[in-house]
Amino acid sequence: MEFAFILVAFLCGLIMKIAGLPPLIGFLIAGFSLNFMGYEPDASIDTLADLGITLMLFTIGLKLNIRDLMKPEVWVGSSLHMLLWVLIVASSFVFLSALSLGYFADINILTGALIAFSLSFSSTVCIVKILEESGEIRTRHGKVAIGILVMQDIFAVIFLVFATGKIPSIWAVLLLLLLLAKPIWSILLEKAGHGELLPLMGFLIAIGGYELFELVGIKGDLGALILGMLLANQTKAAELSKSLMSFKDLFLIGFFLSIGFTALPTLEMLLTALLLCCLIPLKFGLFFSIFTRLRLRARTSYLASLVLGNYSEFGLIVVALLVNENLVEKHWLVVLALAVSISFLFTGFGYRSSHQQYNRIKNRLKNYEHPVRLKEDVYNLPNNARVLIIGMGRVGKGAYRALENVLKEQVWGMDADPNRIRKMKKLDMQVFVGDGEDVDFWENFDLRQTDIIMLAVPAVEDISNITQQLRNANYQGTVASIARYEDEIELLQKAGADKVFNFFTEAGTGFAEESLQMLSLSTK
Repeated sequence: MEFAFILVAFLCGLIMKIAGLPPLIGFLIAGFSLNFMGYEPDASIDTLADLGITLMLFTIGLKLNIRDLMKPEVWVGSSLHMLLWVLIVASSFVFLSALSLGYFADINILTGALIAFSLSFSSTVCIVKILEESGEIRTRHGKVAIGILVMQDIFAVIFLVFATGKIPSIWAVLLLLLLLAKPIWSILLEKAGHGELLPLMGFLIAIGGYELFELVGIKGDLGALILGMLLANQTKAAELSKSLMSFKDLFLIGFFLSIGFTALPTLEMLLTALLLCCLIPLKFGLFFSIFTRLRLRARTSYLASLVLGNYSEFGLIVVALLVNENLVEKHWLVVLALAVSISFLFTGFGYRSSHQQYNRIKNRLKNYEHPVRLKEDVYNLPNNARVLIIGMGRVGKGAYRALENVLKEQVWGMDADPNRIRKMKKLDMQVFVGDGEDVDFWENFDLRQTDIIMLAVPAVEDISNITQQLRNANYQGTVASIARYEDEIELLQKAGADKVFNFFTEAGTGFAEESLQMLSLSTK
């Protein structure tokens, strides 16, 4: 890879970061900029992109519960949305063809339906990146969005089988034997320890799964996802996912750069892509209508629909197949690449203020809610929580155990991940499911008995949002939060936190205090 690729990607990503936007937008801009400057993509870009996507799907699988895919809001929602979208958009394309409008003039009902199908997918890469950066991948709306993406991946596999005539090998049935290998993986994960062998094993399983599924004629990306799902219940699954995080993020830069290298657009191509992006509000509206009819709350429906409101890189694969079959002209590949890129920009800009958007229009959105709530959306809230800890990861769990020894039943923990809460309840911990950024949640929570709320979530933006929600709900108690870096402390204090603890400094201080206490005991 040329040094210019790294330099331009870094500069564009840094500019977006300083502007308060996701760096991925900068990487997209970098790809088109490099293309415009005359640079040619090399094989390393595609290799990085493939590795990034494979690792990303593997880490998604590590966080995914197969039961989430069986919920009606996921499989019914994804199926119904795809059907309605193709019918409406294909009809629109035929209408534009009758008007002989630009590139649409040569589209017939078959090609219109196939292009509409390619646009029905949402981008796994873009959505997962945004949800991870906002710390919302395990929230209710995050899980719904991920479930929809997995179902779309399954639809993609079925489409490729029919479109390419590539039927899976008879040996594909042997993949079921992977279920028997779960105990072996568990042993290997434990033996790998916590150092460099752990991410290396992650590479081995993710890429091995990809190659194994490709070998029997099934989409390799799906193999990485499924192997991740098989490991999801392992005790070291979360640690394995974190160990791969930096590698995945770095390799995915290759994917965003590769989109910009597709081709240099003309003005007509750009206008056509913008016209396709005008359909994104329709995509959002269909998702929102379907989700609310399936009894999801207005907030969950709004946030999931907003993050799913983009186009997918899979659309490029579909259009490439159409070009090879001479069903559409080559310029449609460039148009789709532009539409996908622009849709990423829409999602990156739009989702950043999604919680504030919902707060402004929540009363209108609630008119669309189903009168009967789903079981997962009915919260049993405590009424004796003197101390509430939000975020029950390693820091939150440690704080809970320390305070429980003193305050007993007056300490409660809260987390947005139902699986984590279920495990902690089995340990007799006082915990419940809740999303701290949900303004509706706080409006139904009686906080008058709560003296301190401790925010132990990892993302500084999430801590700021939760603090603002608490102040909006007129919480009068103390808000304490953690920060990983010194420059985050001032940001959290401005957001309304009364006390901010530096994660690393406080850990060192506590370690020193415990050591001094042991030293004093040994000298007596």
